[in-house]
Amino acid sequence: MIHKSIFPLLLMSLMPVAAMAQTGTEKEPVAYIGGEICNPRLHDGGFRYAIGTENIQVMRANRTHPEKAEGFGWTYNHAQNMTYWNGTFYLEFLSNPKDEQQPPGHTLVVTSKDGRNWGMPQVAFPEYKAPKGVTFPKGYYGYIMHQRMGFYTAPNGRLLIVGFYGHSYNPFKEGGIGRVAREIYKDGTMGPIYFIRYSSHTTWNQSNTSYPFYTQSKDKGFRKACDDLLCDKLKTLQWIDEDRGLDGFYTLKDSINRVQATSYFHRKDGKVVALWKWSYAALSADEGESWSTPVRCPSLIMAGGKQWGQRTKDGRYAICYNPIETQPYRYPLIAITSNDGITFDSMCVVHGEVPPRRFMGENKDFGPCYVRGITEGEQQPEGNDMWLTYSVNKEDIWVSRVQLPVKTTWEGPVGDDFDQIEAGGKIPNWNIYRTRWCGVYVNNDHQLCLTDSDKYDYARAIRVFETNQKADIAFDLKVEKEYDDPFEIDLTDRHGTRAVSLAFKDGDIKNMGEVIGHYKIGEWKHITLSFENGQLHFEDHVYPTLHAVKDIERISFRTGEYRDLPDRNTPNQQQMPPLPGCDEQINPSVYNIDNLIIQ
Repeated sequence: MIHKSIFPLLLMSLMPVAAMAQTGTEKEPVAYIGGEICNPRLHDGGFRYAIGTENIQVMRANRTHPEKAEGFGWTYNHAQNMTYWNGTFYLEFLSNPKDEQQPPGHTLVVTSKDGRNWGMPQVAFPEYKAPKGVTFPKGYYGYIMHQRMGFYTAPNGRLLIVGFYGHSYNPFKEGGIGRVAREIYKDGTMGPIYFIRYSSHTTWNQSNTSYPFYTQSKDKGFRKACDDLLCDKLKTLQWIDEDRGLDGFYTLKDSINRVQATSYFHRKDGKVVALWKWSYAALSADEGESWSTPVRCPSLIMAGGKQWGQRTKDGRYAICYNPIETQPYRYPLIAITSNDGITFDSMCVVHGEVPPRRFMGENKDFGPCYVRGITEGEQQPEGNDMWLTYSVNKEDIWVSRVQLPVKTTWEGPVGDDFDQIEAGGKIPNWNIYRTRWCGVYVNNDHQLCLTDSDKYDYARAIRVFETNQKADIAFDLKVEKEYDDPFEIDLTDRHGTRAVSLAFKDGDIKNMGEVIGHYKIGEWKHITLSFENGQLHFEDHVYPTLHAVKDIERISFRTGEYRDLPDRNTPNQQQMPPLPGCDEQINPSVYNIDNLIIQ
């Protein structure tokens, strides 16, 4: 006979088994089992990096010189979506002059042939102008764009770009007007705008809106593409929180009326996983004809930022999101990976930088947020990469090229001379942070070049190497031009703790403020340094380290000082003018690196 005092212990021992038993079911469609948690003091959360990820700034907002940005000088830019079609990347984002969901608003589209070099944004859906005699509903005062879905490649090969017109301040439900679509042609031009679905909460129709219904188009191929989109239960589920479908259009029974920003993927077992903000998920076994009740997955820690899930080109799975519950602070952007689409681990950094927010605006959360990728069923670009898009501080638009398979650790020595990389080409195994005004690229002489002409940001290149308590590092460095900021080289552990931070400025090499060496502008300098027994060895001398760490695994080259602001105490809604001079480029600094050897 078991004594009754033992029962609580038995129940506790069974709890992990019960929790594991429900993972993958309707009670918990997906789970993160890696155990890593975010360090809220660090912009990268203290996680390891997804090796070889390239962060690329697509559009840098500029109020003074719109021709350098998106042509209008608007500084709230957000809600981006992307696809790939006929050899071209397409990226759409909505834009408002200053604040979230404040009129006027429109949607822009920008293209790239390689995903790494982007053109000038063009208007896809202009500011909405109501027909004569139509006034705002009570409680609303302007029109804006909103979008949870961006593109659809129809079975007949037509590419549609879609968006949602609504009223400010709340474009959902009664504030919504409807979904619009237009075709993007192969030459990059766009067809007429049509409504494809009106909000089911209102009485909008073709008689009182500014664009005709799609059935009025004389193009049979366009109408067929719209019909196919409307019949696709997975694609259209992305629209649900803008409408909620009083007419039964959506098969998901959202009794909590809470799910927002759908993304989805097919698991290895064939079931479809739908993911939403605030850690919600659901399952469908019949291609979206019916769904389980949305539930919160407790192991996915997140707030109101979007999460993105997909099957990657290497046959594995990834979910990307901001792993923090603090709403106004959406950093870092991470990925977790899986073999089966059910249990995920290996949380790692995709984008771990948070530059200063240059322009004040309502609800402009700090960091990389609202991540999206290329939806299932769309064409895929060449190369073994995962492509993601997001905004930073809700003012600049970015993409990331994540090298597959996603790896966080390196084995063996490093020997990078860049000789086999074409000028401007991808740089394998390096983590790159590249803005419009701060370049990171291989130059014509096959050297890694970092440039910086931004007063408030920097270029950065990180090389992960094998984790060890001892490392011997050698490379060639030429400081070609320098201006206000120092060039900093860090050695860090797996959590980003800086064991060593060397600063190059005005001919001096400094360690913790002490001059330990010299260089000359325009001349190559061969640098050798070692980390051993918690000490820095540089030019036959031993120096103390910045922080005590057990081992190291990353070297970082950065064209500016280390930053930890904004942090999670930085006010998000405090009124302030734009950062002085933020719309003007400064004289460029230029640094060249070659022949990096780590062993």
